[in-house]
Formats: sequence, C-alpha cells, structure tokens
Amino acid sequence: MNPSAVVELVGAGYAYEDGPAVLRGVDFAVPEGRSIALLGRNGSGKTTMLRLLSGGLRCGSGRLRLDGREVSYDRAGLTRLRTTVQLVVQDPDDQLFAASVGQDVSFGPLNLGLPEPEVRERVREALEALDITALEDRPTHLLSYGQRKRAAIAGAVAMRPRVLVLDEPTAGLDPHGQERLLAVLDRLRASGTTVVMATHDVDLALRWADDAAVLTPDGLRTGPVAGLLADRALLDAAGLRRPWGMAVARVLRDRGLLEDDAPGPRTAEELDEWAAATRGA
Repeated sequence: MNPSAVVELVGAGYAYEDGPAVLRGVDFAVPEGRSIALLGRNGSGKTTMLRLLSGGLRCGSGRLRLDGREVSYDRAGLTRLRTTVQLVVQDPDDQLFAASVGQDVSFGPLNLGLPEPEVRERVREALEALDITALEDRPTHLLSYGQRKRAAIAGAVAMRPRVLVLDEPTAGLDPHGQERLLAVLDRLRASGTTVVMATHDVDLALRWADDAAVLTPDGLRTGPVAGLLADRALLDAAGLRRPWGMAVARVLRDRGLLEDDAPGPRTAEELDEWAAATRGA
C-alpha cells in the first residue's frame, strides 16, 4: 500500500466477458498533487484502468483503495469514490445529455442532494475554471467539439474531485484547441486537483506530466516522466515512439551544445527560445 496515494489499484486484474484478460496484477497509485500520463498503444488497457479507478468497472482480481481503505461497491462506497475521483470519457457526446451547458454541469451536484445555492456556486466555479461561462445557456448540441470537451470536463469539475481522470482529452482537437485545454488543466492543477491523463501522445506526456505510467504486455511501469520516456526498450515494448524532445536533446548533447544534466526542449517553441538565448549568450 502507498500511504501517499489518494486512490490506488493493488494487484488489479480485469477481463471482459468471453475475452482474454486486459489487465493482470496492476499496481497503480495516484498520489496527491501530481500530474500523471497513462501511456500505451490503443488496446493496451488504458481506458479499462481509468474505469477501474473511477468505479465504472469493478476489479476482477485485486483491490481498489481510496485513502488507504478498500472501496466497497455499495451506494455509500461508490458515492464516496465518485466524489473523490471523476472520469471524463474520450467522446464528450457520450457524457453530455442535458439541454444546455448549465443544466449538464449542474447534474452531478444536484444528484448529490446539495442545496440549490451550493449547486449554483459549483456550476459557476466549474464554468469559470473551464473558461466557458458565456456558454452556460447554450444548447449542448450547438457547441463546437472543443467546447463540448470543456463542457464535459466542467461537469466533472463541478463535483470538486480531488482526482480528475481524463481519457484521451486532446483527441480530435486542433492545435489551438489542444493549447486551450492544456491551459485549463494547468489551472486545475494549480488549484490543487490531481490530474491523470490517458494518452498515446508521448510528446504531450513529456511536456505536460510529472510522472508517467506505461502499459506494456508485461505489465505497468511507473516513474518520473523524463526517465521512463528515455527508456527505449520500454517504449518499444509499449509500442510507443521516442518523444521528439528526447531526440532533439540527444542531438544537442552529442554536438556539445547542451550540458548532460540540462533539460532539453520539449516543444518547437522551447527549441526556438533555447536557440535565441544561445545566440545571445
């Protein structure tokens, strides 16, 4: 057991009906205040892990713990879990169902039986956090894809979870939409929300995350993101390519342009800034 974990899978396994095991013996702890990228190829079990963490699926073997206590799957236990851990699925259309953005965001708090003034306050906070206050009365079917993504996240944020779990949140977004969403996630992290993001985008993981969890056919490896994504054997086993930033840093070090212990650029913009600073030195 990890004493610092908010939520933790211990020896977790899961198989869908009439299918092979998707996960076996997975240990995965989510500590408070960290940003974690869950990496793996399509079909590796990322979505299954997220659903186990949030209580949408129940471990076939092993256990799920919340603040060190095993989760019970009765009404009280699931309410306790879902007020702590909130999952946002990949396709926002699978999550949005109310007529307007405000109604959709208010659904979770209303379902908790909270008084109306508190529900209104939570909706206001969530809309502000996602920068969609102007969309409160907008019909959900008239939103752009990026707006629907942010509205779905706002519905989770309104529950005031300690852990926000996102399944491929940047999928389907153009570069501008990705940047806006990452800015939102940075604000949520700054406010104390722990964020777990499933993705197969290694460049995004290197840029965004503190830690990584990499799924391979042999199991799960966890650790600081830069260390794991420098492990070529691990990336090959996971079916992931090497991050762009890692390759650039290697070239710069080989040419004596970057100190061995200096962090390399993670984006093209950071490379431009590094080049400008080097020319000016």
